[in-house]
Amino acid sequence: MEVTTLLLFVVVTAASMLLFFRDPRRARMVRLIEKLPGPFAFPMFGTALPFILASRNKRMKLLEDRVNQYQPIYRAWIGSTPTINITRPEHAEAVLNSIRHLDKPFAYKFLRPWLGTGLLTSSGQKWHTHRKMITPTFHFKILDNFVEVFSEKSKILVTKLQKEVGSQGFDVYPYITRCALDIICETAMGTPVYAQEDLDSPYVSAIYDLSEVTIFRMIRPWLHPDFLFRLSSAGKKYNERLTLLHSFTNKVIKEKKSLYATKSQRTEDKGVSEDDEIGRKERVAFLDMLLDVSEGGRKLTDEEIREEVDTFMFEGHDTTSAGMCWALYMLGLHPDVQEKAYQEQKSIFQGSDRSPTMKDLNEMKYLERVIKETLRLYPSVPGIGRVLNEDVKMGEFIVPAGSTVHLHIYFLHRNPDQFPDPEKFDPDNFLPERTSKRHSYAYIPFSAGPRNCIGQKFALLEEKTVLSYILRHYKLRSLDKREDVALLSELVLRPENGVRLGLSLRNVGMK
Repeated sequence: MEVTTLLLFVVVTAASMLLFFRDPRRARMVRLIEKLPGPFAFPMFGTALPFILASRNKRMKLLEDRVNQYQPIYRAWIGSTPTINITRPEHAEAVLNSIRHLDKPFAYKFLRPWLGTGLLTSSGQKWHTHRKMITPTFHFKILDNFVEVFSEKSKILVTKLQKEVGSQGFDVYPYITRCALDIICETAMGTPVYAQEDLDSPYVSAIYDLSEVTIFRMIRPWLHPDFLFRLSSAGKKYNERLTLLHSFTNKVIKEKKSLYATKSQRTEDKGVSEDDEIGRKERVAFLDMLLDVSEGGRKLTDEEIREEVDTFMFEGHDTTSAGMCWALYMLGLHPDVQEKAYQEQKSIFQGSDRSPTMKDLNEMKYLERVIKETLRLYPSVPGIGRVLNEDVKMGEFIVPAGSTVHLHIYFLHRNPDQFPDPEKFDPDNFLPERTSKRHSYAYIPFSAGPRNCIGQKFALLEEKTVLSYILRHYKLRSLDKREDVALLSELVLRPENGVRLGLSLRNVGMK
């Protein structure tokens, strides 16, 4: 079946490329793009062939070699699709800071069966409308309520980690991922999935499988056409998991709508204002607020609600898991930094094992700098794409409208003009006096401009909470040197073999 799919792909691609290069409207684009430096393009596969042939753990090194050879800007071809690769902050600003370039490129279409056209994948008027509607749901009062969930799941995590104390070493990544899934399910849907307790949860497994198959498809051009993907074994597996996941989300939405209608009527009967109602809710979920948001009197449909909930689920667990794991890894590599972060925790909590408040989290200035520096070196999302809707001048080149621009955040954050000694882990890079001297687009782990990440405050608060609990309970020791860690640059930036740590207990009671 896979061979048949590949042969069909070759035929379809050859026909598409013939039409592409014969279209006079494309001639100018091709001429301008070919003025940029870049690697040799193979027939049908373009410049992507070395990546297709390479093993997963070799692709990041291939990309690094290309960036080093051609930076700060170079062209690539994926079949007949041109991609312009950039790594400079001024080029990033030219694309991200403009309302003319808000559309996502072709690769994002592989997320649409799962996420529909939620905030991540939508464009045009739908994106503008939904962004305006959803932004208020990240009000500080809502985030304050989420801190309860962060703490509740972090307590489970530190208890689970206790069995690893004194071991020869273990991979912390699965522990952190399950904790992040618990957090995101509770905050997104208000429904527990007990990912840290039920290691065989069908819903959790479906999320893992969908992420894995999406990447599998992205790097295999013969699986890009929908009808060919559906014929493949990967496509059949994907559809099975997608049915399970959407059924779960639809069920939760139906139950929440029924419950929410009752609560709304009660609130209306009592004359309680919306702000008062939000402020005194003991537990609120993203879904609860989506049921109420509207624009010009138009509410979101059930399908639109599901798209946004699934988007929040997708974007909110894998990225934060990666961010927290890399932070633990860097803390374990740098005992001096870990000690400073721990002393800050001691100063805030005075030996107590209590849950952090929003005030406590805001006082964790050093831990925040640790997280930011970690995201500089290991951004959870290593690259983002945009489609240009008009020509953009970048240095001596004109990048034509219709091109896909790929911004490599991982390499942007290593610009020696902006970060002297860029490979050094130094949380003081984010002292105010240093930050003020840098280009505003030199550090963008959550993207930037009109389409920046709506959940970045949520992510930072979650990471602070989880790391605070771990630091207060355990001393960390990383078992692998940075040069020995192979990077997988896929939907998120992750270490191939996880994050291996050694743990020892601090003098804090487990409660």
